[in-house]
Amino acid sequence: MDVSFLGGPRPQRGVGVVAPFDFALDRELWRWVPDDVSLHLTRTPYVPVEVSLDLARLVSEHETLGDAVRTLNVIAPEIVAYACTSGSFVGGIAGERAMCEAMTRAGEVPSVTTSGALLEALTELSVRRVALVTPYTVSVTRALEEYVAEAGVTVTGCAYMGLTRHIWKVPYRAVADMARQATAGTRTDALFISCTNLPTYDVIAQLEAELRIPVISANQVTMWAALRRVGTRAVGPYQALLDESARAWQAQALPEERQERAQEREEQEREGWT
Repeated sequence: MDVSFLGGPRPQRGVGVVAPFDFALDRELWRWVPDDVSLHLTRTPYVPVEVSLDLARLVSEHETLGDAVRTLNVIAPEIVAYACTSGSFVGGIAGERAMCEAMTRAGEVPSVTTSGALLEALTELSVRRVALVTPYTVSVTRALEEYVAEAGVTVTGCAYMGLTRHIWKVPYRAVADMARQATAGTRTDALFISCTNLPTYDVIAQLEAELRIPVISANQVTMWAALRRVGTRAVGPYQALLDESARAWQAQALPEERQERAQEREEQEREGWT
């Protein structure tokens, strides 16, 4: 069969992704990506260390990042994303910015990290209070709390799993249970589910409908931030961060809740908060 009339494959835009050596959710990242974008993944070298603050520091060293980004240069991605939450919050806000600078130097293209994308997403959704779900140990979870607090966001509740390996095997039911635990009895603006190795794609819309707040996850914010930097949009079924029409809780909020949020916005404007 002669297929020459098709004119060749559709042009693709490239997004480079640097992930830790144990990253196992390539397919989940692809689910947020539109058809005209390709992901080009590379991984950091293996080190015999379990998930911990030590591992977070090892997989985010500037030399390691530079080497990983340079492996992507030949295919010329338009942007490079570092897909690891703990590796990008372990050094605080200053450390995250330095990581982006190191990747940009190595690849000569813009760069984003998961934790930097998290703060962008919180700003996009006007979140001042957030609940957290993590698969981490207590020490790694506390480091995430400190990172969020450094950005001026209050942590209203937290649930963690204490895992040091095989995080990608956690079922959706466990994620949902932890989300309910983190938000129980608190008034919060959003829920963040941390770790790019924790499956979340199919549970986000369900939890938003149940909890009536935005639910964002590590892989979701990474793809959302990377794609919007190249002028396109992440795709996801009825996920509030990606689709303003999915932010139904704003219109359905009780009158006193709407008044409180309006007062908070006024205070933010007076404080110059963005």
